[in-house]
Amino acid sequence: MKKFVISTLVLFSTVVFNGVNAQSGQNAIEKQKFHFGKAGEDGAGYAQAVRVGKTIYISGTVGGGEAASALTNVYKGLQKTLAFYGATFQNVVKENLYTTNIEEMKKHNDVRKKYYNNDFPAATWVQIQRLYEETALVEVELVAMLP
Repeated sequence: MKKFVISTLVLFSTVVFNGVNAQSGQNAIEKQKFHFGKAGEDGAGYAQAVRVGKTIYISGTVGGGEAASALTNVYKGLQKTLAFYGATFQNVVKENLYTTNIEEMKKHNDVRKKYYNNDFPAATWVQIQRLYEETALVEVELVAMLP
């Protein structure tokens, strides 16, 4: 029993000590964030993109309406976000596309392809029932690497 109590105290002390260090910034990572400046971003509690080191994580960018124009709007928004960090679609290594109509996305894949200039990333496309924004047809998130 004595060993259990001592072990528990040591573990608790370690957790508390590490928590204090993390809160004091000693273990903090440097994040460079990008926002489009939409009011909803602050309310929803997210950044449009976060750069950590040479990796850029881009939150889902959404488009609604007709599929071709929705995709065009999404990829233009992603292009703007990448440009903030001095990146292009050639820096993208992973793409996740979520849609409420996968067949429409397949029909208009040429819209997406032109942004990659035949240098395609690993990609996953998923059909879901509904996106966060009720009227959105598609949402795309990216991971990009800087040289």
